[in-house]
Amino acid sequence: MKKKLIYKTSIIAILSLFISCQSKAEKQQIKKEIATKQNATIINNQFVKTEIEKNQNKLKEYIQKMPLEQKVAQLFIENLEGNTKFRSYETYDKITGKKEHSNIPIVAGGYIYFSYNLCQTPEQQIAFASSIYEYCNSNNQIYPFLAIDQEGGFVNRLRKLTGGLPSQQKVSQEYSVEQAFDLYKDQAQKMSVLGFHMNIAPVIEISTDFNKEFLSDRSFGNYKQVVNYGRACINAYETNKIATVVKHFPGNTNTDPHVGLPVIELSKDELEDFILSFKTLLEYNPTSILMSHAISSAIDNGVPACLSKVWITNILRNEYNYKGIIFSDDIFMAALAKNGYPPEKAAVMAIEAGVDCIMISEKRIAKSAKIIYQKALEDQSFKNRIDESVQRILEYKIKTGLFDYEK
Repeated sequence: MKKKLIYKTSIIAILSLFISCQSKAEKQQIKKEIATKQNATIINNQFVKTEIEKNQNKLKEYIQKMPLEQKVAQLFIENLEGNTKFRSYETYDKITGKKEHSNIPIVAGGYIYFSYNLCQTPEQQIAFASSIYEYCNSNNQIYPFLAIDQEGGFVNRLRKLTGGLPSQQKVSQEYSVEQAFDLYKDQAQKMSVLGFHMNIAPVIEISTDFNKEFLSDRSFGNYKQVVNYGRACINAYETNKIATVVKHFPGNTNTDPHVGLPVIELSKDELEDFILSFKTLLEYNPTSILMSHAISSAIDNGVPACLSKVWITNILRNEYNYKGIIFSDDIFMAALAKNGYPPEKAAVMAIEAGVDCIMISEKRIAKSAKIIYQKALEDQSFKNRIDESVQRILEYKIKTGLFDYEK
């Protein structure tokens, strides 16, 4: 140990001597080189920033020229028909009422796969995805993103194609964080090959007594488990070409939103602890977040979170500074439809509140899209709100290679 210390001391002494022997001119030259490198870095960073801003401005110009009906279509993720060859069953005249649009098929911003949209073999699944792009090419439409719920456990729609995927609860109980990353990395790579771009997962709600009956094994567990395993899951998918949609903000109760309206009966302080996992994990910039239908008695009481400007704009956008895409949960769920929010009303409220992409489990969007289209014609601020969402959606599509505004 003494020898190493003496050796290090000697080296430092020699370096000090070398520096002290340098001429004044040499020292000035070194300072000049350092300053030049620092300036080069500043200039380079400014160049990158300028390029990003330039591209954003070009995209804004493109969006301003887009037909309103095409913008509105980008605001939806809907269900697919079949699993062999894609085609749209609606045309834009159903939105605009214009006869000249009767031959132009509607292609939504994205599509969500359910079990009946899945094939028996990977080759068939890839061919089905390819048919979507061929259809878009033939009809001059923007490519949609393709999404699926692939959490693991009983929410494992790809089990026939990609094999078993443990539930999130099982992963946190039986896998290390590093093993979990590898597990989700493998799943992401398989999903990407099959043609998917997005996983509507993971669930990043903490498990509590008042939600575990509904969530079952879909949560990683307590706050620490959700943050550690949620981070590994998000990073594994996002770094392997699969966008994540973390869910369901700000949470659920034991009431299933498919059949009823969940009400989170927590004080404001309790609620802040309950949603802390979301606040923490959003710092890792997942591509998207999905809103729940739950009502909170402490914040914007009486308004479902997916329709609440307080939850979406004030908290997610302004307080959490979240920049990604915000999804509504399925607006056809009973939580909304049976509580005074039919799909057409819910769609408009969601956009007004700050939602970017509306999820519809039905195979048709024209009826809801028409209401949004008509409101945009009458309300410029609402139209501007649509442009903001389309910008986020197209920026995501640019990153994934699904869209190029210059082409």
